[in-house]
Amino acid sequence: MPTHGPLQGAAQALRALEKLSPGPDETIIVIDTPSAPGDVALLPRDARCVEVPPQSGPAVARNAGVNLVSSEWVLFVDSDVVVPLGTIANVRDIVRRSPGLAALFGTYDSNPGDPGFLSQYRNLLHQFVHLQGREDAETFWAGLGAVRVEMFRKVGGFDPRFQRPSIEDIDLGGRIRDHGGAIRLEKTLQATHLKRWTFGSMLRTDLLDRGIPWTRLILRRGQTPNDLSVDPKARLSTALTSLGLLGLGLGLWSRWAAALGMLSLVLLLGINTPFYHHLAGLRGPAFALRAVPHHILFFLICGMAGIIGAFLHAFATRDLPQTATEANARRHR
Repeated sequence: MPTHGPLQGAAQALRALEKLSPGPDETIIVIDTPSAPGDVALLPRDARCVEVPPQSGPAVARNAGVNLVSSEWVLFVDSDVVVPLGTIANVRDIVRRSPGLAALFGTYDSNPGDPGFLSQYRNLLHQFVHLQGREDAETFWAGLGAVRVEMFRKVGGFDPRFQRPSIEDIDLGGRIRDHGGAIRLEKTLQATHLKRWTFGSMLRTDLLDRGIPWTRLILRRGQTPNDLSVDPKARLSTALTSLGLLGLGLGLWSRWAAALGMLSLVLLLGINTPFYHHLAGLRGPAFALRAVPHHILFFLICGMAGIIGAFLHAFATRDLPQTATEANARRHR
């Protein structure tokens, strides 16, 4: 578990690790700030606490933890994620049933820790996307995900040049697949997310931390995933959002443009009806209706991220961190 700031901020997640039954073979907590008074009391029994330089980022922190692991598998858990009692048993059962797996990951449950609308909406969106995803996954998620240690070390671990939470887990998943490793999305593996989302953090994450870096990674790798947030329906939704809003904007001068814009938005709502049904079933129709404009905004930001990411891929002199596979290929040219 990588943590940022005083361990008190991860107290709920740490208490959940303490209660796991059966427990893990070993527990490693990695912090990027000096230990504070009282931190020791928060650590799970027999846990090892490792420090990394301040602002190192989750990639460096997770790599430091794996360096100390003696087990065959390592389970990553974010410091704002509360895992249920049977998580270890669930992971071991999945590994036992699928001996050829290189990695697996789960999703958030339907009971986010923060009661605010944005926090509820964002976590339920994440859950829905994962529940609709293919079990034979093309990517990896480190919020609650396990990797075979041998494969982790073979592909070089997380790229340490990702110095803030971003797409370091997606990058890792791509390299695992490049090496022939199978990754499983296990929908029964769920945990509670405690993060409090704000409008600003939502925009920053979707555009700067996820959308733009992910676009550049896709273009650099030359492979377009067909799963989760970039599956065909998500890409079509992004296109319909852009076309719809552009049409409504041009509708001031053209009735045809306005009609095209309205039709695009109707189609957008239609293909995303299962998500709105999902929200209505969990939080009621009013919640689902309130989520619609936020969902449209999400696709709009995805479109903006695609344009900006493509521009940066073509013209920026400073690229994103290369994957280990790409770096090796360049050295052997």
